Amino acid sequence: MNLWIVALIVFVFNIPFGYWRANTKRYSFQWFLSIHLPIPFIIILRMISGLGFKFITYPVLIGAFFSGQFLGKIIFTKLHSNKDINLSSCLVMDIYRIYYCKK
Repeated sequence: MNLWIVALIVFVFNIPFGYWRANTKRYSFQWFLSIHLPIPFIIILRMISGLGFKFITYPVLIGAFFSGQFLGKIIFTKLHSNKDINLSSCLVMDIYRIYYCKK
């Protein structure tokens, strides 16, 4: 599998975790989990894709990891600025509530 496809998967996979991280207290257990839970998935993805642990893959995948986390935080911040919405820590559930449970 191509390095850029794996980076895109890592980026998209980390968006919900960044969303979750934005709604937790800094350095709490949930904050720690929201950062570290995706890492085993990324290791398995590296092995399945055949990328291995070549040095050249680290900057790309670490950049994709933190970019996904950052975009999740931005999404939470933008939705949180609208005071009419009661947000949780789950991006999927909040999107469902916003678009399908209109009052």
